[in-house]
Amino acid sequence: MAVAAIRFDFRRKRVLITGGTSGMGEACAASFVKAGARVVISGRDRDKARAIMKRCGGEQGSIAFVGGDIGIREKCDLIVTEAAGILEGLDIVVNSAGIIYHATAEETTDEQWLQTMNVNVNGMFYICRAALPHLKSSKGTIINIASDAALTGSHHLTAYCASKGAVLQMTRAMALDYAPAGVRIVPICPGDVDTPMLRGEFRDRGLDAEAGLRESAQAVPLNRVCSAQEVADMVLYACSDSAKFITGYPLVLDGGNRA
Repeated sequence: MAVAAIRFDFRRKRVLITGGTSGMGEACAASFVKAGARVVISGRDRDKARAIMKRCGGEQGSIAFVGGDIGIREKCDLIVTEAAGILEGLDIVVNSAGIIYHATAEETTDEQWLQTMNVNVNGMFYICRAALPHLKSSKGTIINIASDAALTGSHHLTAYCASKGAVLQMTRAMALDYAPAGVRIVPICPGDVDTPMLRGEFRDRGLDAEAGLRESAQAVPLNRVCSAQEVADMVLYACSDSAKFITGYPLVLDGGNRA
């Protein structure tokens, strides 16, 4: 029996990406545009968005920007409404926006705890809830970027681990609820990913970014951290017809840490 090729052809697909102005979201946006999709990226930095749209190139109208802070519920509704209006519907939503604080429970302030939950969990929920009517119509796909911190604990990441654990369980529950409607909802759990956010964490700890990446790589069997492009590749696979029997179960990019 012939083995089917992985199909990364997203022509005529309409994609919304939150956190699309940096890191994993930016890599996903560029990859979807290259694969023929029409994309709306959402974030708070309009200047970054303009630069990304210029770099992505593609056909005129292949990528657009909708500003908004997903930490505000009303903004989430507007982001989805505006994106669906621009694209005339939605086929794929990638929830990539997130924040992180390095702190133990005693070190975590009320503001840090609430902000982490608000962005990483509440905002993702609000985007999903607003997008589901569109995705039921198109039998579409949601990708929720969780983390390997949803699977095991990590030192000095109390709020982040709690939020990503919530993302994973929320995604599993939604996947069961909406499978009968033909909507797939897939959590992706990367380990450390070389993004501006990770490099910023290293600087906050007083480390040079390259030294921080080398330190992180020592804990990974493949001896390096994941790239944003590798996350994007997994996202496109999970949204493709080659993954159409996958829903609810986490796809893990950890370089062998859980082998």
